[in-house]
Amino acid sequence: MSASPAIPPPPLPWRDNDPRDRGGPQQPLLIVRGFKKHFPIRGGLLGRTVAHVRAVDGVSFHVRKGETLGIVGESGCGKSTVARLLMRLMQPDAGEQIFDGDSVGSEGGLSVAELRRQAQMVFQDSASSLNPRMPVQGSVAFGPMAFGMPKAEAMALARELLTKVGLNPALFGGRYPHELSGGQKQRVNIARALALKPRMVILDEAVSALDKSVEAQVLNLLQTLKRELSLTYVFISHDLGVVRWISDRVMVMYLGEVVEIGPADQLYNAPKHPYTRALLASRPAMDPDHRREEAPVSGDPPNPVNPPSGCRFHTRCPFAEPLCASRAPSLGDSEGGAHLAACHMQDPDSGHSQARLQ
Repeated sequence: MSASPAIPPPPLPWRDNDPRDRGGPQQPLLIVRGFKKHFPIRGGLLGRTVAHVRAVDGVSFHVRKGETLGIVGESGCGKSTVARLLMRLMQPDAGEQIFDGDSVGSEGGLSVAELRRQAQMVFQDSASSLNPRMPVQGSVAFGPMAFGMPKAEAMALARELLTKVGLNPALFGGRYPHELSGGQKQRVNIARALALKPRMVILDEAVSALDKSVEAQVLNLLQTLKRELSLTYVFISHDLGVVRWISDRVMVMYLGEVVEIGPADQLYNAPKHPYTRALLASRPAMDPDHRREEAPVSGDPPNPVNPPSGCRFHTRCPFAEPLCASRAPSLGDSEGGAHLAACHMQDPDSGHSQARLQ
């Protein structure tokens, strides 16, 4: 499958001699179209489905080779569900996932097992991600052995990867998870994710549980590994500062939908969607003389079981008009790398009174 020639080259070196590569740098490594995941709510004596939680509702985006796509949003917006759908830890109710030109899970396409050879995930809880009864060297070697690598070769690879993430295998290889700090356990998880030599790594709140000094070390490690191994990242976090620092592009989610996506500097310096502006305004002020006295956005997110009609943010948006409640705005096609927002104020033909000012 060939991608549009309008897609710019990746921002960092990409492994052009990787035999697994199919479409070259112009073809996105990952394309997601219309992902949906609704969780049933059961009730009554017979346990029948009475409603659905619309956790992910029509999410579409792409990730270019060699870039880092950051995903941000409030708790419950669907970020982690998207990550699990990408790894097929749960099956989407609808939508298409294309990995380097191959449709995932379809007949004649890329199987889930083949996908997991090329994409791996690092979870937020570093402790529960590791087997407490297995030394960390064995945890790193387990994946390659499961895919057929001889034990001696897998153990040698595990020692090499532990060294690469800054842990001396002679000192740490035989230790159990409870003998490691949080930062050390997360380094082991990163080594384990790299054991199958993936092309893409999904990091779901991978540094959120670490203190700031350790977080900085792990982030620097991730950047170094990305350059050395030509990796592509999908980086999910609540920390807006970390996302801006590590990401090439940023995607903002709200109530199961993508509301804005674009290059990191453009999105942070000139956000287009009112929710993105409120999200960025919620960051703590560094100057005590210029503290924000009022909340940047009022109210709680609506119930995902019964989300508002039209634009889902209109119940909290200071610019909302009747149009916003009656018709959902379109995000547009982000495969060209443009800065886009799903907001009627960004569409001159929408009929919104503020659209003419954009």
